[in-house]
Amino acid sequence: MTRTNLAPPAETSPTNETTLVLRLARLAEAVENLTAMQAADTLELRCFTPAQAGAILGKSENWVVEAIQDDRVPHTYIGKSPRMTAAHIRWVQAQGECLPNQYAKPIAA
Repeated sequence: MTRTNLAPPAETSPTNETTLVLRLARLAEAVENLTAMQAADTLELRCFTPAQAGAILGKSENWVVEAIQDDRVPHTYIGKSPRMTAAHIRWVQAQGECLPNQYAKPIAA
């Protein structure tokens, strides 16, 4: 078997170019998904300052600091500095969730 036997016929080259473009697009999408997964893992290990946590929660830095000092929200200390992890921030978001009661008036469609 030689290289000329392995080469595709000349009349199918446009189809091969289209296939190559599709494969490259799928490869680019897979790489983007992989980097997004790595970013999520990094975010999970990261600790946020009160200012960063406040920005994520839509609160002021002062609100986060006071909530940490009053032990109203979960937190951790890195040295003497209070920090919040992604899990702590998700907990704060979940605690603020309000569900309608069973007697609530249904929404008219």
